[in-house]
Amino acid sequence: MSAANVELARRGYEALVRGDLDAIAELLAPDVRWHAGDPDAEGACQGRAQALAWIHRPERQGPGRLVDVIDAGDKVLVLLEAPDEAAGGGAVRLRGQVSTFRDGKVVEMVGYATPADAFAAAGLPVPA
Repeated sequence: MSAANVELARRGYEALVRGDLDAIAELLAPDVRWHAGDPDAEGACQGRAQALAWIHRPERQGPGRLVDVIDAGDKVLVLLEAPDEAAGGGAVRLRGQVSTFRDGKVVEMVGYATPADAFAAAGLPVPA
């Protein structure tokens, strides 16, 4: 199943780039959670509708450049080069996101500030 999850993650990224919310909705479980480590924090998405609304925000910058998608069993680690919003969007930095899949749907997406944090969360060795 893990190779299938990697392919689903790649298709999700491609749908983000195209702005295809219908394709993204198909990949998300109805009760998906999307957050940066605290599912109850302000700005965290609870459910498909909130996740799609966040993606569709007009002020949102694009998803960044896909660097790699790495198999971690029922999880997939996605590495992106994305604008650093804290630096005004001019700088680009490498970020990691760990998506957990169940029955072919994303049930949780957690964004990490550093790739090392994402590798650790996915249970993968951090590259040197």
